[in-house]
Amino acid sequence: MALTLNRGICYYFDMNDTIKRMYESMFEDHFANNRQMILLSGPRQVGKTTIAKAMADCYLNWDRRSDRAMFLKGEDEVAKTAGLDVRRSVPPVVVFDEIHHYPKWRQFLKGFFDTYGENARTLVTGSARLDLRKRGKGDSLMGRYFPFRMHPLSVGEILRPQKPEGEISRPEEISEDAWRTLVEFGGFPEMYSSRSAAFATRWRRLRREQLVRIDIANETGIRDLDQLDALAEILSQRSGQQIVYSSLASEVQTNEVTARQWITTLSSFFYGFTVRPWFRNVANSIRKTPKWYLRDWSGIKAPGARSETMMACHLLKAVETWTDLGFGDYGLFYVRDKNKNEVDFLVAKDGEPWMLVEVKTSETSLSTALVRMQSQLSVGLALQVVLNLDFDDVDSFVPGKAAVVPMRTFLSQLP
Repeated sequence: MALTLNRGICYYFDMNDTIKRMYESMFEDHFANNRQMILLSGPRQVGKTTIAKAMADCYLNWDRRSDRAMFLKGEDEVAKTAGLDVRRSVPPVVVFDEIHHYPKWRQFLKGFFDTYGENARTLVTGSARLDLRKRGKGDSLMGRYFPFRMHPLSVGEILRPQKPEGEISRPEEISEDAWRTLVEFGGFPEMYSSRSAAFATRWRRLRREQLVRIDIANETGIRDLDQLDALAEILSQRSGQQIVYSSLASEVQTNEVTARQWITTLSSFFYGFTVRPWFRNVANSIRKTPKWYLRDWSGIKAPGARSETMMACHLLKAVETWTDLGFGDYGLFYVRDKNKNEVDFLVAKDGEPWMLVEVKTSETSLSTALVRMQSQLSVGLALQVVLNLDFDDVDSFVPGKAAVVPMRTFLSQLP
């Protein structure tokens, strides 16, 4: 058990009652082998703070007044509070939560790491502002951190709550209760644990309200929050559809440029995400129009859109986790040509097509578009993943001709 450190400022949190997550194992492995900080981003209420508290020897939160005063006194005061002047065989884990609210957070982290990086292992949690790959402002933290992106629960994480040892695992059957709960209530821990339709309805409404009215309002210059909220509501009903910016702009009474900016903002705050089309080596391909997916599939009423969104979230988690762990450079796309031949997802590895995935609720007759695109792109894996098929202990990831596989089997092999 971690110790409580100086003056009651740093706390140990007993997390025995929480759902075990794979991220704790991932971060422990990182800290055992690397000195670089972890910069952890992810959706509101995905469990970032819970994991951080579970790992922390010293937990400091910018939003807590006493901690904020300490941050403002500088790196040495924080190090003193964390007990970093005491030599230890295992460096303590120091967590800085919500530090992105501090205007000089980059300078603070740079100074802290350069001075105390050998004496501590540092975990930083926060919002989209931690995605430094898209920002060039402030002092550079290059070489001082690795980014990790946290996602809701998935089939693979429920089955194996530890660091993935490779991209693909052996098939493993999830319990019927866990499967139905995940399909109905999604992967956000509170929703998954509650298993209550009434709680889920209230939770989704409050989460969106807090995202728009607090997070986005406080961290951006957007003033038209009613229109932005209206756009978020429209997008909540269009998961899995192509984005027509001009139409959305008309619906919320704004211009197309603003609609594009707002969708980028909603994506950067993890309300949803866009999937771009893959067009290389695809005849007459669609090149510019992205598709939109929610991060939470639980409120989607249409079975087809729900199953496709659930797959999109699982695949996004897989490609980002594999990339963050250094297994390769992965990306998630879809494929569509001007003759309306479409495959829901294409996973690229190191810039080349690696896997095609078509999602169906019950249909087991192979999609002609899937077969055609496999031939055009010379992809070894082309899978039609079906929601309403029972688990089968068969490896989905054996290269060959396009094949039908149960969704439960396929998802069990992802992280």
